[in-house]
Amino acid sequence: MKNIYVLVFTVFFIAILTLGSCAKRGTITGGPKDTIAPKIVNSFPENYTTNFDGKEIKIVFNELIKIKDINKQLIISPPLKSKPIIVPQGSASKFISVKILDTLQPNTTYSLNFGQSITDNNEGNPYSQYRYVFSTGSYIDSLAIMGKIKDAVEMKPDNFVSVQLYDAQTFSDSTVYKESPLYVTNTLDSLKLFALENLKAGDYYIVALKDKNNNYKFDPKQDKIGFLKNKITIPNDTVFELELFKEKTKFKALKPTQETENKFFMGFEGNPKNAKIIAKKGDEILPVIFTKFAQEKKDSIQLFLPKIEADSLEFFVEKDDFKKSFVSKLKKNIKEKDTLIVDLAQKGTIHFRDTLRLKTTLPLKNIDKSKISLINKDSVALDFGLNYKEFEQEVLFTFKKDENQKYSLQLLPASVEDYLGNKNDTLKFSFNTRSLSDYGNLFVNLKSAKRFPLILEVLNSKGDVVASAVSKGEKNLEFEALEPNIYTLRIIYDDNGNGVWDTGNYLEKRQAEEIQYFPTTIDIRANWNWDQDF
Repeated sequence: MKNIYVLVFTVFFIAILTLGSCAKRGTITGGPKDTIAPKIVNSFPENYTTNFDGKEIKIVFNELIKIKDINKQLIISPPLKSKPIIVPQGSASKFISVKILDTLQPNTTYSLNFGQSITDNNEGNPYSQYRYVFSTGSYIDSLAIMGKIKDAVEMKPDNFVSVQLYDAQTFSDSTVYKESPLYVTNTLDSLKLFALENLKAGDYYIVALKDKNNNYKFDPKQDKIGFLKNKITIPNDTVFELELFKEKTKFKALKPTQETENKFFMGFEGNPKNAKIIAKKGDEILPVIFTKFAQEKKDSIQLFLPKIEADSLEFFVEKDDFKKSFVSKLKKNIKEKDTLIVDLAQKGTIHFRDTLRLKTTLPLKNIDKSKISLINKDSVALDFGLNYKEFEQEVLFTFKKDENQKYSLQLLPASVEDYLGNKNDTLKFSFNTRSLSDYGNLFVNLKSAKRFPLILEVLNSKGDVVASAVSKGEKNLEFEALEPNIYTLRIIYDDNGNGVWDTGNYLEKRQAEEIQYFPTTIDIRANWNWDQDF
């Protein structure tokens, strides 16, 4: 018996050695990567079923799947008041269950578009744009319309834009604020185009929303909107275009709060510039200076007042249709005090297209130009102009800049005086310019402009406007001394001639002013001249 065990072990050992000698060394790869999306085996009830009267839909797959971002990806049309219960979420399963909580409308075709939410469990391969369609009536509505989304300002439109249809017979201007649409689709996260499918024939109004709350209702404070003024008739083979814009927010002020001995912060919506603001201590009217904040607190303004002995102040704020008063209590024994600080906005180099700016921490009431000097490296005093912008708390200097030059800006004591009577000590700032050969020049030749006036803007790679020019018919526009950068050109058709781009308004049925982008970027390099037909 023992010999048999030895024989078996010997044969087994020889076999292992033989296999080992035949094997090749290598890395275990686990086979080719799975790139195949999951497949649907069946669904209960079947897709495109009619006379649907159930409360649950079950979709079965050939492999384990996961659902991700279902709240953003799933589009149900017509929308349901209560979101259905969908399982599984966060775990793998071979099926999806959709439990309907709403009472469904009679003789209505419903569609559930799952977008990119369904993926296989292992590799995340998506089952893209799966649509489950059913009807509570005896037939499936089969009409459709197509279209595309663009943005009024940006080159690329937002993702996840809702496109909504409303019954023209019951539609009014207030509908988009209060009612859910009859049909809806969404561009999701990768599409500019849209399709509204399984529609009934009829007349409709169409609206697009960048819907922050995902409630299918227009909130002008945060949503962008696009619309067609006239109703559309389905069937229709037109490719519709909807342009999104953000409406100008109406001005609204919030209650001021005291921050320092002489300064209050006041939150706002819209644009506070040119608002009328006064403060009262009893019947006494107090002077108020208000200025904007730095970029990090752009939703508040600063209110400056002289030192006041009182328990509270009443502020009156008025602009356009807004008119309101606020009572703000004054803090006792407040320690924070404001000091006057004057500093140069640009450090080091000032470019030829820049304006020299001094920033102040407190608003000024007086500037004595005779105590301010601008000197070049040869100690030659230069002529300059200055302009004070109170809302921005900036002093702007204009002067002729020479290349490769060093400058010194000096403020003698009491050159500037703030609203409280504080004056500066001696201040000296140095800055320089570069050679013009460090910059490039851009010459734009306008071709076939639709109309005038128009504004041609030059945007840098960050999207900031670095140069602009107004044309009232001129075809050749020059932009000299541009810093080397990748630039984009855009034209604003300034139809009302006010020198700025104006957004649209839904209630006024007014579209935003048209913007047209040059389709490619322009690489401006040092010491180059670039001629560009637009």
